[in-house]
Formats: sequence, C-alpha cells, structure tokens
Amino acid sequence: MASLTLPNADGRLENYKMTGVPIPLARRSATSFPRIAFAAAHVVADPLADNDPWLTPAIDWDKTLAFRHRLWDLGLGVAEAMDTAQRGMGLGWTEAKDLMRRSFQEARGRSDALIAGGAGTDHLQPVPGLSLNDVMTAYEKQVAAVEGMGGRIILMASRALAAVAKGPEDYLAVYDRILRQVREPVIIHWLGEMFDPALEGYWGSKDHWAAMETCLQAIQAHPHKVDGIKVSLLSKEKEVAMRARLPDGVRMFTGDDFNYAELIAGDSQHASDALLGIFDAIAPAASAALAALGEGKEREFFDLLDPTVPLSRHIFKAPTRFYKTGVVFLAYLNGLQDHFRMVGGQESARSLIHLSDLFQLADKARVLSDPDRASDRMRKFLAAQGIA
Repeated sequence: MASLTLPNADGRLENYKMTGVPIPLARRSATSFPRIAFAAAHVVADPLADNDPWLTPAIDWDKTLAFRHRLWDLGLGVAEAMDTAQRGMGLGWTEAKDLMRRSFQEARGRSDALIAGGAGTDHLQPVPGLSLNDVMTAYEKQVAAVEGMGGRIILMASRALAAVAKGPEDYLAVYDRILRQVREPVIIHWLGEMFDPALEGYWGSKDHWAAMETCLQAIQAHPHKVDGIKVSLLSKEKEVAMRARLPDGVRMFTGDDFNYAELIAGDSQHASDALLGIFDAIAPAASAALAALGEGKEREFFDLLDPTVPLSRHIFKAPTRFYKTGVVFLAYLNGLQDHFRMVGGQESARSLIHLSDLFQLADKARVLSDPDRASDRMRKFLAAQGIA
C-alpha cells in the first residue's frame, strides 16, 4: 500500500501508511434500497474562469453534472442546489436556478433518477424594513420557478424569515401560505444554526424542543402537502423524538451527519430516510450499505457505514458550515474533479492539519477509490503548500 508524509496536530511531519481497501463501485437502483436516500451534491468550480471567486461563481457544468450521474448510478437521489452546493455561501439564487434547470434536464434523460431541488428566499436580502409578506412572496417566486422546471421541492429554511419573524405564529403563517399553494408534497428542511448561524431561533425559539412543537404544528396543518421533514440538528435524540410524532405518511429524512447509520437502521418502531451532505463524499459506502440493509444484512450495513462516521464527524466539525471544503477535497482525491478549487474561494476554509486528518480517516473508511491516485494528489497538494 502507498505511504506518504503528512503533517500532524503537533506541527510535525510523520509517515503514514495507507491500509484501506476501497469499497467496490457497483451500479445499483434506488428500488433495491429499503430507505429513500438523497445525497446533497456539491458543485465543481471552473478553475480556468477569469473571475473573482469571492464575488462571482464559475461552475464547471460538465464535471458538476457528471457527478450527479455518478450518484444516480449508485442508486442515490440528488438533493440539488442545497447547502452542500454552497447555497448561500458562494452560490446565489441565479446560479442555483441554472443548476437545477440543468440537473432536472439530465434526470429526465434517465428512468432511474431521483431528484429534488431547493426553493427558499435567498434572493431576498434581510434588510431593514423587510416584511413577512416579502418573505412569503420570495418563497412563492422560488417555488414557482422550481415547479416550472418540473422539479420536486425541498422547502429550504429562510434567513430572511429568521430575521423578520417575531415568534412562532409568523413561521406558521408563512408555511401555511406556501404549503397551501404547492402542487406536490414537499420536503421541509430544518437547518440548524450549527450549519448556518443566521438560522438561530428558527421556528420562533432558540430551544430546539420548543421549536420542534411549532414545526410539527406546521406539518400537522398540511400533512398531505408534506412528503417529509429533513432535520439537521446533529442530535440523534431530537430526531428520534420528532419522527415518532410525525403524521402518518410524512417521512423523517435524517440530516444528522453525526449519527446517520443508526438513524437509518432505525428502531423497532421507526426509521429515518436520508438527505445527507456526507453521502456526496461517501457515496459508494452509502450505496453498498443500503443495498445490504435491503437484503436484511444489518451487520454488513453497519460494517460498511460505521467506519465512515468518524470521517463525517471530522468533516462536519465546528464551524460546521465549512464542511463543504472537506466534501470537495474528497472529490478531488477521488479523481471526480481535477483540482481543489471551490466557488467562493471556500477551499481555504479548513486547515492543512484538518485536511491531513481527513485523508487518513477517509483511508480508514475505505472511501478513497484509488489509494495510489489519492496519495499522489495529496502529495501534490501538500507540495503546493510548501510541504514536501
């Protein structure tokens, strides 16, 4: 196996010998999985564009769309233009709309492509004087755009709503108005403040348990307009408690990148489906594990997914919103893009030590598809940082 010199937390260089045997790639269908599983997919930046990355995103559309086909080939669905695609952190509504249009078109060319796209209010800046009606109108604009493309909707949390809402009743008013209008059932996305500090106090309370009551009230008012709720609070206890109280037919989509294995496996009464950013990075492991679970091989399911949990916890460590850097770095190591550049210049959001540890955890999780290629790219990356 390959070996290379890596920096450690003490600021020293040490030899690391790779041990992971890559999980084989196998084409699968979502119909063979016992859970619905979406991967929130990243975008590939165009490194040759003459732009200012912090201000104007440039996207390599061919590589970005090819990555979506890879996810579909593995049986995973694509959650498009979400947080993992740097929505609100480099990717604006204009680019997000273009991304969804292209991805929905690609999906229509396949018989096995599961896809949904994010509709929110991110074109609306939370400026003084913003009203609740402004937020509602902004949601309506994006919902209409996604529905106009023939897309299924993930109803994203709104920074603007968090800024103007005075209490739970304002959240209920907004979601009531939007859910009454949607053509098809949506997935509501509750993104915690660890992912986006601007969303602190969502649903009208900084106490997640109190906020949960308001969220459940919004769902219970329109159960036939809600396909599911994606909860991203990094709390197994809160997700388990909430999914037990969902109306019949409303799914819990885990967004818990710390505890996804046991939440997907479920307990004697309930289990979570998945809508996860980490599935972008560990797609072969997720696909193989879900297939094993579908065959009743629960031990194999955990054998495949458990080693990925330390990697995911590292990628999503605080500040959690910078997790996209780790996701894209893994795509680079795995040859899914030829560079480590990101829209918004976000490749600089994590330290060299963080990325060195990520490399080792990815090896142990068996998600480096070609160890020799990964080690060669890691060496080149470190050399470009002045570390030989």
